[in-house]
Amino acid sequence: MLIALIARDKPGALQTRLDNREAHIAYLKSNGVVSQAGPLLDDDGGMIGSLVILDVEDMQAAKDWAENDPYAKAGLFSGVELIPWKKVI
Repeated sequence: MLIALIARDKPGALQTRLDNREAHIAYLKSNGVVSQAGPLLDDDGGMIGSLVILDVEDMQAAKDWAENDPYAKAGLFSGVELIPWKKVI
């Protein structure tokens, strides 16, 4: 099951993102469920959130993955959405 994780950073939280980026990227690579991932950007190219496509067994697995993301544990996000997604192209 593919799940799109869309997370928005809290305002003014760029340093939290930068401080936890290495751990976050290692987490993305560590468990084999991330199909695609990258930061959401503002008009100036600054990082303001995350988009991660998870390939997991069910929604609970996606929730568990999201809760254990180092960014989430650091309190970076103002909100996280988990939305079932269908790859067409």
